[in-house]
Amino acid sequence: SSCVKGRGSVVSVTIPGLPALFTMVAGGSKGGCCGGCFAGVGGKFAPDVAPSIGGGIQAASGGVAVSNEKVGTMQEAMKLQRPAEGTFLPSPPQLRRTDSPGWASPAPYGSVAMGTDIDCDFDLVMEELDQAAGSLGCQMDLDAPGRATAKTLMTQRSKYEAEQILGSPGTLPMPMSADEREAVIRSILPTATFQMLSKIPPQLLTKASDDAQALRRKMAHGATIVFVSAGLPGKRFIFERAAALGLKVVILEHPDSWSSSLVKEGIVAKFLPVDMSQGSEAVFAQAMALIGELGKDGLTGTADGIATFVELSVPLVSRLAERLGLPGHRPAAVDSARNKHATRARLKEAGLPTPRNILLKSVADLEIGSREVGFPAVLKPASGAASLGVKKVENEQDMLETYNEIIEELSTLVVTSGALVKGTPNSGGVDASKIMDMSVLMEQYLDGCEVDIDVVMSGGEYQYAAVADNGPTMEPYFNETWAVCPSLLPKDTQRQLKELGIACVKALGFTSGVFHVECKMTSTGPQLIEVNARMGGGQVFECNLRAWGVDLVEETLFAALGIPSAPPVPKQPLSAVAYCYVNAPVSGRVDDLSQLEGLMKREGVVWAKPLVKPGTQVTGPEKGMPSWLCDLFVTRPTAREALDFLKSLEAENPVPVVV
Repeated sequence: SSCVKGRGSVVSVTIPGLPALFTMVAGGSKGGCCGGCFAGVGGKFAPDVAPSIGGGIQAASGGVAVSNEKVGTMQEAMKLQRPAEGTFLPSPPQLRRTDSPGWASPAPYGSVAMGTDIDCDFDLVMEELDQAAGSLGCQMDLDAPGRATAKTLMTQRSKYEAEQILGSPGTLPMPMSADEREAVIRSILPTATFQMLSKIPPQLLTKASDDAQALRRKMAHGATIVFVSAGLPGKRFIFERAAALGLKVVILEHPDSWSSSLVKEGIVAKFLPVDMSQGSEAVFAQAMALIGELGKDGLTGTADGIATFVELSVPLVSRLAERLGLPGHRPAAVDSARNKHATRARLKEAGLPTPRNILLKSVADLEIGSREVGFPAVLKPASGAASLGVKKVENEQDMLETYNEIIEELSTLVVTSGALVKGTPNSGGVDASKIMDMSVLMEQYLDGCEVDIDVVMSGGEYQYAAVADNGPTMEPYFNETWAVCPSLLPKDTQRQLKELGIACVKALGFTSGVFHVECKMTSTGPQLIEVNARMGGGQVFECNLRAWGVDLVEETLFAALGIPSAPPVPKQPLSAVAYCYVNAPVSGRVDDLSQLEGLMKREGVVWAKPLVKPGTQVTGPEKGMPSWLCDLFVTRPTAREALDFLKSLEAENPVPVVV
């Protein structure tokens, strides 16, 4: 049996029939040095470990116990070799890098980093639109341009999707208790990654410097990491980045996913099909079984980490990591972040600003809501995602109509043959309300400017937090317009928003990882909109890389492996960026994309991607939530110049709509 005793004690881990594997001095718990199940062990790194699921206990490195001999210098640390990593060698595409001028820092540390060149091929973008059509794996990615509404749920949805969109965490296992987590830890051995980390003095790994970042990359090289859900074809760059880091990537995804082709290209080691049309409990069980087989064929090692860049799979990944003893978010924190009412409750408990709000469980609650919250207000399903059903209401009549519209649409859905569909008198199936939270959150309308804050946490503290301004949303549906980074807001305003964003991440119980936080600076001070427990979608990766030289994919993978994060950040930004999804100004048909092709050739245009194909019927604001026509991303030396340039391109009407 293993023995783990008290704070500041010597911890000796032994397994019957095997010699002691390692001994370390454990300090007090603060919430996460390496981000795994031994979160908070001080002094020396604590093990983040992977079990042998198929029965019995074996080292995550393939059964090879690593010497406990420590290294003392950066040079010695860079010579460490990963044990039994498997034979697969990734073949990443050539990544080019460029440099550009800059301005003011979002993080507590400083160093110089570089951005990437983007080769945005128009035909390739159109091909990606075709790849996404009809794919369950792509349909599940809520980062797709356009947002889910009650009406869009009329498309057939898998049971897994339905549970995670409308009733998360659905039938996934409940979070484990502290005793249950300890029992898991006692039954498993350190991953290959931790065996390497445990030999390195923490101060070498936690510096925000270029040489320390190189060491962190060295620790990641050769690791086997499982990605749950590949998402849209536009997320291909994530897998290319992982391959460039030398990671052996295993993808768990629905069989129809575009990402299966990455195996033939040599970018990922394995594509393991999972039937994502099942309920969440069945998906979890299938994923556990598949992960348990890794390392047996010698192509990869056993799992060193597990990650996702797809919102609907965040609750699943948190539970897989917990059950496997791998680094990751605590499921309870994820569940609180994904339930808007629970988020508000956690903030209130922490003494953080919270808008007036009430959970509406029936029509009878509307009168109380109008009295306690007042108008204007916002209605949204409590457990929805991607702004599902979010709408501004101005008065009691508006509130009643909007509430009834949301409930009517959701209550007519049924689950039949494993799919969520619009119910009819003859459709049969199970009432979807049995797997959904039908509550609607009413909260005070927040005035003022909106911002995105991209946060990197490690060891319970923030290591990076960059603020990007968002343009006014198109109400009442809150459609996004533009964004610019670095922020143009006064420094004190940026500081207040950044501090609130970080405090909210901590209040929800997170200690490590990458987070996309949305806030507003209102007339009464900063307020949280929501915390997303993953890297933001769309343009977020490129924004942070070009403006501040911080690679959020890399930092996500470090956290998943239990490697500390401390990205080197320049004192002034490398460049300024601005981007937007162009909203359809009127309802009609798109016939011509030639103007968009011309924009791609302009200096300073990073990309101009179509989001619709010729012949597509689009919706303008006069008929409902506007369709997004194209994705524009530009760069200029200053934020004001970048935003002005972006607005000038949008004014050219790059995707004409024929009425």
